[in-house]
Order: sequence, then structure tokens, then C-alpha cells
Amino acid sequence: MSERSRISGSASVRPTRMMDRRAKNESESPREVDSKARKAQGSGSTAPSSGKEKDPFLVELDEFERAPALPFATKCFAMLVVCSSALCVTCASSMAASTLDSLESTFHVGVEPALLTITLYIFGLGLGPLLFGGLSEFVGRNLIYRISLIGFFLFNFPVAFGNHLAVHLVFRFVTGFAGSAFLSLAGGTIADMFVGEATANAVALYTLSPFIGPVVGPIISGFINNSTDWRWTYYTLLIWSFVQTVAIHFVPETYAPTLTNRKAERLRRETGDERYYSPFDTSGRSMFETIKLSVSRPFELMTYELLILLLNIWTSLVLGIIYLAFAVFPAIFEGIHHFTVWQEGLAFLGMGLGQVLATASQPWWNALNRRTAAHYAAQGLKPPPETMLYQAMVAAVLAPIGLFAFAFTVYPSVHWAVPIIMITPFGAAAVLAFTSTFGFFVRSYRPVAASAMASNSFMRSAFAGAFPLVARPMFDRMGNVGALAFLAGMMTLLAPVPFIFYRYGPQLRKRSRFAVHE
Repeated sequence: MSERSRISGSASVRPTRMMDRRAKNESESPREVDSKARKAQGSGSTAPSSGKEKDPFLVELDEFERAPALPFATKCFAMLVVCSSALCVTCASSMAASTLDSLESTFHVGVEPALLTITLYIFGLGLGPLLFGGLSEFVGRNLIYRISLIGFFLFNFPVAFGNHLAVHLVFRFVTGFAGSAFLSLAGGTIADMFVGEATANAVALYTLSPFIGPVVGPIISGFINNSTDWRWTYYTLLIWSFVQTVAIHFVPETYAPTLTNRKAERLRRETGDERYYSPFDTSGRSMFETIKLSVSRPFELMTYELLILLLNIWTSLVLGIIYLAFAVFPAIFEGIHHFTVWQEGLAFLGMGLGQVLATASQPWWNALNRRTAAHYAAQGLKPPPETMLYQAMVAAVLAPIGLFAFAFTVYPSVHWAVPIIMITPFGAAAVLAFTSTFGFFVRSYRPVAASAMASNSFMRSAFAGAFPLVARPMFDRMGNVGALAFLAGMMTLLAPVPFIFYRYGPQLRKRSRFAVHE
């Protein structure tokens, strides 16, 4: 038999194999494919294994081709770029806080329309992940990152140079939407590159980046707006985003399915043999259906999963209060302590210090996790997902303490440094709450973890965007102490949530349609 006939005959086997595999892909959710990839990457194989003879045309990644095998310097560079991009995107949300008075005078509007520059941007941050998560399964993470930063850079031009408030606000929403890829995909990129405790440390450092951004933003813009026009805040953002756009082009792809698909494509091209295929091939899946599932499943999870809904509400309230501070800190520190614009920005240092301290505590939490794992291993068991809620339980105590302490130290008779210090526990609670919640989602909802985190991102953004709009009326009606005490009371009412889930989580997961039953 001729070589051409042999290839032609054997190649006819591939469509059948591909049809079977595509049928399986259609029955799997896109997030299950992502989960399978992560599990495979961690276990040393990108393809599902079985006792059957290995298919010679099933493409797998070699060890040196995997993201954990990247040089340490490359990992550090990639992490630096991804984290600084997330910081840039989240800083942009709060940098507008110091421009509100100037926006009011430039566009001749009141405080509520000016506050929309923060609200609409955050709404964009919340909606973007619903799209980018599904799209990344087809084109990889890096292409999404590049498009995201290019769009973020270009769409900031009308924000900076526009002469109409409508133009400014519309493009604030668009820039938030464009930049949101780093809130939905960056955690996965970092988790791809590290293994073991290094993953926990790296993810904790990444978690700090987007959550300290809202704190750093007013500090940066406070110095800028103290002596220049408000537009220089966005000129600075343009320069920063341009640097990030250039740097992201040097970050390697880390997503295992994309790397495997590329290898299969390269082998087909180099050998001319179309039988080579990837277990993560997307050609048999509809991009539209994948994106539709990516958009709808987060809402499905919040509808049917009490664990996800209540944890989302709790963490969303935490972030909402952080963004509420952008509207009320000027009233407190300017109105009571007569701070200037740049001094108002420095008032956020206490919250930022708490976040840094919480991140620095990660090695201690790693040691606790090791002891917990050893305790369960001695009984022949694995630690349940609820052990990821230890940090959340500490956060549930710290958050109301920090808010109550802040509330009762905002009097004129109390030195301005005291309330800044008193808000530190709340800043620590924010990082601990999010780190713990994300870890719990990954462990409890492994096949749909990305959708669970997307649901959290959406609800957090909804709260964070709405809170600045209600802040001024609430504080005008209730007063500084009354409004802050009311928020602290809400945090106190929600404080039992992680404790209840720690105790009853296994029973709730057994009744779940999506949770892992361990």
C-alpha cells in the first residue's frame, strides 16, 4: 500500500474520533473543560488518562512545555505585569474620586452625575468577566489580555480629552469593561505557573493588587489634582496603561488547553498529518453557546446555591463600603479636619496598611493549612473545602470592629490620625475575606469555579458601583457616626455567615447541584 493511501485510510479514523470527542465536549460545560485542564496540569498530564493503550495522535504537553517549567525570572516578570495591570485597572476606578469637584465645575453638574464616573466604570468591571471567561477558552488568555489593554488605553483618550460629560461617562464604562479581563483571568494565569504553597503565596499577592488599587488610586490622584487640572489624572492613566500594553506582549501564554491546541496545530502543520489532535480542541464547540453559558451560569449559581449567594453578599458589602469611602472621606477629613485634596488621598493609608498586613500573613496561613492537612491525613481523609474559611472567619470579626472603631473616632475632638489607624482592621478583613472566599469556591465548586468567581465579581461590582451614589444622601440624613455605625451593624449581622458555612457546609454541599461532594 502506498504511503498516500495509508495516510488517507488511517486519516479517515480521525473524523470518527473527533466526532466522539466533540460530542463529549458538547456535553461538558466550558468550565468543566477548564477544570479538567487545571487538574491535568497539576498532575503532570494535559490529557485524560485511562488504562487503555495511549493514542499516538493524542497530543500532550511535555514537562518542559508546561507553565510551571518556565524560568523563575519569566514567572516573576509575568506576575509583575499581570499584577501591575490589575492594579492599574482598579486604581482607575478610584482615581476619579479626587476629580469630582473639578468635574462638577467643568461640566456644570451636581455631585450625583459626577459620581457616575466611578459607578459606571465599576459596572463595566463587573460585566466584562462574564464575556472574557468564555472567550478565553477559544483564543487563550494572552490574546484577551492584549486586546483588553489596547482597548483600555485607546478608550481612555475620550475620557481624558472629551468636552461633554456624556462622552466622559460612556467611555468610563467602556474602559472599565475593557480592563476587566485582569480581574477574571489573571488569577488563573498565576495559578498556572506555581505549584504547592508557592501558588497560595502568589495568589495572595495577586489578590492584594486589585483590592489595594481602590486605596492607592485616591493617593495618586490626590497629589495630581492638588496642583493641576483634573484631566492630568487621565493623562497619567494613559501613560501607565501604555507601559502595561507594551509589557503584556512579553508575557508567555500559560493556559494548558491553549498550549496543547497550539502544539497539535504545529504538529499537523509540520508533519502534514491531520490525525494529531488536542483533548481540548474547541472546533467542535460553539463559541456563542460557550459565551452564553459563561454569561448565564453565574446567575444560575446565585439562584440555586445558598453558599455562593450569601458569601457573595458578604464580600460585596465589604467592597461596597470601600468604594463608599470615596464619597464620604472628603466630608469627614475635609469637612472636620480641613484636609487638602492630597491629604484626603493619604487618609486611605490606614486601609491600605491593613491590606498589606493581611497579605503578609499568608505564610502563617500556609502553616495552618499544613497542620490541618496533616490532621486529616492521619485519619486517612482530605481536608474539606470548609477549612478554606478560616481566614473568612477572622475577617468576619475584624470588619465590624474596624468600622465601629472608625465610626466613633470621626469627631472633631479626636486627632485625625486616630480614625485612619482605626480603619486598618477593616482593610485587613477585605483581603482575608476575598482570599478565603476564592479558595473556598475553587475547592467546593471545582468544575464551575470560574463561574462562581464571576458571580462574585459581578455582585461585588454592583455593590461597589451603587454605594457611592447612596453615600452622600445616607450620611446627610444619618450623620457620619450614625451612617458608619449602621454599616458596621450590617457587617455584624453578616459576621456569622462563614462560621455557619464552616459548620454546616458539608450538609449544604450534599444538596447542591454544582458543589463537589467530598
